[in-house]
Amino acid sequence: MDVNDPRLARFEVVREGARRDDIEIVHYEPQVAAGSKAERRVVRTVTAFFLVAGLSATAFLVVYIWWPWRYRLVGGIEEYYTPLLGLTLGIALLTLGFGVLVWGKRLLPKEVSIQDRHEGPVPADDRHITGQTMMYMADELGVKRRPLLGVSLLAGLLPVGAVVAAPLVGGLIKDPHDDRELFRTGFAPADDDGAVTRIRLVREDRRPVRPLELLPGAQVTVFPGIPHGVSNQYADSVTLLIRLRAEDALAARENNRRAGKQDWMWGDFIAYSKICTHAGCPASLYEQQTNRLLCPCHQSQFLITDNARPVFGPASRPLPQLPIEVDDEGFFVASSDYRQPIGPDFWERP
Repeated sequence: MDVNDPRLARFEVVREGARRDDIEIVHYEPQVAAGSKAERRVVRTVTAFFLVAGLSATAFLVVYIWWPWRYRLVGGIEEYYTPLLGLTLGIALLTLGFGVLVWGKRLLPKEVSIQDRHEGPVPADDRHITGQTMMYMADELGVKRRPLLGVSLLAGLLPVGAVVAAPLVGGLIKDPHDDRELFRTGFAPADDDGAVTRIRLVREDRRPVRPLELLPGAQVTVFPGIPHGVSNQYADSVTLLIRLRAEDALAARENNRRAGKQDWMWGDFIAYSKICTHAGCPASLYEQQTNRLLCPCHQSQFLITDNARPVFGPASRPLPQLPIEVDDEGFFVASSDYRQPIGPDFWERP
């Protein structure tokens, strides 16, 4: 058989090339006839899916770049930022997937082939037929014969690709750490017309805490005394206030001094973030005899008298310490915000 014979049907060239590679095409069934109404209907459907994917991905980029947002939900237009990102990205990926599925299911022919294993190099004649086969398969995909599919595919894929690159490019344009909002908790001092107001430590019922309310060895969970401070809006601000025994307080104060944390304690009182630095669980099980805080999720343990250093379990970073003092009315306040990032180990030190 002369493979260069123009009178030979292209499919027969493919079948012959497959046979030379020990592949037998036992079933071949086109899904739609070329140029038929059914083919045009499927092409329009696939094109619509790809265009919707492109528009949704473009909408994601618009929201990601220009929509106002806040780390803490405070109501207003900002609270729709994350839902819109999820909605637009979900529609983009879903419609892109549907377009590919409909394209493969309705436009590509059904084919069943059987191949036998063979050894040795491929003859030059067979390689030529393989090239013809690839060209034939490209035509079966329909991009050359149906240019609208190719254009719509690019219109869908390019914005989706831009979605993937957007966070990387955005990080090059602006350092995400420049905005310290992710490093700020509810204990950040308030600025009232130039006067700095330190934030009180309050209980869950919003009552401020006095030193005499805790006995040696006692502990209490406290929150920032600000609006919505005792809510999920400030979930990163949950703190454990502990009153150490006198001898333990001396050891803790000395270790604080060595770590450059002079005056972070007040008397026998010390405060640490309640959020475990391993996976964000509440590290709230306090052992008075060993001065350890235990996290119930993965059994990490932190030594309170030594800057909450992890001494057991998967946590590798100490619990951040909150500097505290007592105000003129005798209530505990935070002398500053946390100076270390709150939460799991994926944070890097600034």
